[in-house]
Amino acid sequence: MDDRTAGADHPESFAIATTASLQELRPRVLKYGDTFAVFDRNGDMRGLPGGPEGLYHRDTRYLSRLELLVAGVTPIVLSSTLRDDNAMLTCDLTNPDFTDADGRVLEHDLIHVRRSKFLFESTCHERIGVRNYAVTGQRFDIELRLGADFADLFEVRGSRRARRGRLHPPRVDGASLIAAYTGLDDVLRETRVAFDPPPDVLEAGRAVWHVDLPPGGSLALFLRFDLADAADDAVPVRVGFGRALRLARRRLRQSSGRATAIVTSNEIFNEGMRRAISDITMLITDTPQGPYPYAGIPWYSTAFGRDALITALETLWLDPEIARGVLGFLAANQATGYDAASDAEPGKILHETRAGEMADLGEVPFRRYYGSVDSTPLFIMLAGAYLDRTNDTETLRRLWPNIDAALGWMDGPGDPDGDGFIEYARATDAGLANQGWKDSYDSIFHADGTLAEGPIALVEVQGYAHAARLAAARIARRLGDVARAETLTQQAHTLRQKIDAAFWSPALDFYALALDGKKRPCLVRASNAGHLLLTGTARHDHATRVAGHLLDGGFFSGWGIRTVAAGAARYNPMSYHNGSVWPHDNALIGIGLARYGMRLEAARILDGLFDASTYIELRRVPELFCGFRRRHTQGPTYYPVACAPQAWSAMALPALLAACLGITFDPARRTVIFNHPVLPRCLSEVRLTGLAIGDARLDVVLRGARDDVAMRVTGRRGDIHAIMVV
Repeated sequence: MDDRTAGADHPESFAIATTASLQELRPRVLKYGDTFAVFDRNGDMRGLPGGPEGLYHRDTRYLSRLELLVAGVTPIVLSSTLRDDNAMLTCDLTNPDFTDADGRVLEHDLIHVRRSKFLFESTCHERIGVRNYAVTGQRFDIELRLGADFADLFEVRGSRRARRGRLHPPRVDGASLIAAYTGLDDVLRETRVAFDPPPDVLEAGRAVWHVDLPPGGSLALFLRFDLADAADDAVPVRVGFGRALRLARRRLRQSSGRATAIVTSNEIFNEGMRRAISDITMLITDTPQGPYPYAGIPWYSTAFGRDALITALETLWLDPEIARGVLGFLAANQATGYDAASDAEPGKILHETRAGEMADLGEVPFRRYYGSVDSTPLFIMLAGAYLDRTNDTETLRRLWPNIDAALGWMDGPGDPDGDGFIEYARATDAGLANQGWKDSYDSIFHADGTLAEGPIALVEVQGYAHAARLAAARIARRLGDVARAETLTQQAHTLRQKIDAAFWSPALDFYALALDGKKRPCLVRASNAGHLLLTGTARHDHATRVAGHLLDGGFFSGWGIRTVAAGAARYNPMSYHNGSVWPHDNALIGIGLARYGMRLEAARILDGLFDASTYIELRRVPELFCGFRRRHTQGPTYYPVACAPQAWSAMALPALLAACLGITFDPARRTVIFNHPVLPRCLSEVRLTGLAIGDARLDVVLRGARDDVAMRVTGRRGDIHAIMVV
C-alpha cells in the first residue's frame, strides 16, 4: 500500500492516523464503481473526528453525517447484515423505551425499523420501512440529521491542510436538500438528497417526518443521495430504488458468473469462498480496458498497480478476464517519461492513482504515482502467466510494446548502477521511502535494527525480475522472436545465479531481506524470501531450508506466516509489516511451496488462514492481522486499521486452494491438469464448476484425504479435458 500506520517516530506525511479502530467499529461497507460507503451497524454515519464513516466518491467524502432518530432517540440494533453478494446492507432496528407526543410511555421493541441500502453508479439508495407492532396507535417523529464535509480521503485518514476550499451553505430545493463545496482545484462537488415522500420539516442538515401509525400500520421512506463531481465525465444514472437495485444485482451476477464456482465438504469454508467471490466482484471497477480490482475499503478504493497485479495472479485460475483488464489498464497508464514528483520513469508501471482534490493539487503525490519498485516486473510476470493460462496471443501482441518498455526500465532506470539488481530510491522527499510491498518507513532494516539506506535492492523483487524475464522470453517466442527469447532466457539464468550469490546467507540459513545502498545484506529473516519460491528463483536445497524456517515457530504463528521472524530486532506482532500476518503474502508463499512440490506445507498455511477466518465476521479475510501466537480456543488478534474487504486478501484462500490442488492449464491441448493434488485438513471434497478454457467449461470433483485424492469429471461443455498426475 501507499500508506503506513503512524507511529511515535513516524517521519512520513501520508500515514493512516490510528485514532479509531476499524475492528472496534465493525463498519459495514458497500462499493460500486468509484463510489463506496462506510456505515456503522445502525446504518448511520456519525461524523465523529477521526472516524472513517461516510459516503465517498472519487476520493472525496460527500456525506459525513447521516443519523436516524425515532422519537428523538437512536434506535436499538437488532441485526446488521450484508447480502451474500454484497448487493445490499440491511439494518433491523427497534425502539428503546420512549414517551410519545401525548405523554404516553411506549415500551421497547414495538416499533420496527428496517433500513435497506445499496449503491448504484454514483448514487446511494435507501429505503426506511417502519411498522407499528403496538396494540395502540403511535405518534412520533422520524428524523434524519445530515452533514457533508467534502473532506479529501487523505484528510479523513489524518493529513492536515493549511487551506481548504469553500463549503457552501446547505440549501433546500423542493423535496431535496443540497450540499456543495468548491475545492481549491475549482471543482464543484455536490450532494443532493432527495426524499420521497417529502419531509414535514426540511432545513439545513435536518429532515423530519411526523408519523401517526395505527396498530399494525406501516410506512416507507425513500432516500436518494446523488453525488455530482464536475470533473467526472461519467453520466449518472438516475432511477428509482427498485429498478436501481435490479440493475445493480444484475451487474454483480454478470461479473461473478465468469468465475469458477467452489463448493466443498465444509460449509464454513463454502461461506468463506462465497464471501471471497462476492468481495472481489464488489471491488472490481469496470474501466475502458476491462475489469480492474480496486485494492480495498476504506483507504484503498482506487487503482493500485501491485495490488491488482497480485490479485490477478491469485484469480487467474478462476477468471482470467480480470488479468486481461489489469494488464490493459496498467499498459494504458504506463509511464513514458521522467517526473521526479511522481517517481515516474519511462516504462515504469503505475503504483497508485487518486482522483481527489489533494491529489489534483499535488498536496499528495498520488494523482498518478509510480513509486513502486515491483509493479513493473510483476506486470511482465502476469502477462506471461495470462498467456500460459489462455493462449491469448493477440492480447499479448498488443501488449508487447508495453512489455518491451517495462523490460527497458528494468535494464535502465530500475538498475541505476548496472549491477543487475533492481533498486529503488525516491526522487523527492515527498515520495515513498520504501517502495516494495512492505512500504512502512521501518520495514527494511539490518540485523541490529538500523534502517537500511538506499538505493535498496529487495530480495523478492530480484525474484520477480528473474520470473519476468522468463515470462517475456515465453511471450517473445510465441510472437516469433526466437533470438529475443534466447537473450531473455540467458539473462534470467544469469540473474538467478547472482541472486543466490548475493542474497543467500549461510549464517542465517536463509536469504537476506535486501541489499542496502552499499551492497551490504540486511541479514534479517523475513517472509520476502518466500517469494523466491513463487518465482522459481531459489535453488531446490535453499527452497527446502527456507520452507523449514517459514513453517517453524519463529515465523508461523498458527494462523499464518509472519512478515518477520520472532526475535528479529524490529519484530513486533502489532506492527504493520514487522511481525504481522498478511494473507496475500501467505498465499504467494503457499503457491511457491506447491511449485517446489511442497503441497502439504501449502495446505498447512491454508488450514491456518481458514481457521482464522472462522473467527472473523462474515468470514471476510482482512488485509492483515497481528502476529501473536495462536492460543487454544481463541481467535486471531485483529489489526486496528486493517481494510476489509481487501482484494488480494479476499483471494488468498482460493489461491491457496488452487496451489494445493496443483491446478494448471494447457490451453493448446484444452486440458486442465491436477498435479499431485492435496486436500487441506479442513476438506474431504472439492467441487469445481465452470473451470474454463476459452468458451469450454469443465466440472470436476476431487475427494480424499491429504495426498490420497481421486478426481472425477462430472460435467463438460465444449472441447475441454482434465487429467490428474499422481
